[in-house]
Amino acid sequence: MDLRPKTVICDIDGTLIFHNSPDKAARPDTQAVLLEGTIDKLLEWDRKGYNIILLTGRKESLRTVTEQQLARVGIFYDQLIMGVGGGPRYLVNDTKPNGAHSAFAYNVLRNKGIKDLDL
Repeated sequence: MDLRPKTVICDIDGTLIFHNSPDKAARPDTQAVLLEGTIDKLLEWDRKGYNIILLTGRKESLRTVTEQQLARVGIFYDQLIMGVGGGPRYLVNDTKPNGAHSAFAYNVLRNKGIKDLDL
């Protein structure tokens, strides 16, 4: 059994906060709207020692705006990856020597959140 902490890589818009159009999301005065259970799930993962990495298709030039929007609603993380784009995303990882898989992917319905996600 691997005792090292899990790493959760989680999209922002439509997953943690309500998905707005890119032009609205980019405005500094836009207030992010938390999806139900977001903070509780992040706290659960944090208590378990998970590394929380957020990623977004938002442009790197919107980093400060994005960080401020997330902070205002209490979303915390270990790392924020910007500019990933809106197309399909693939996680590629190796299999452990004992055959155990080391990468998994979950798709949640847009704007339904992560409250019921069990990792």
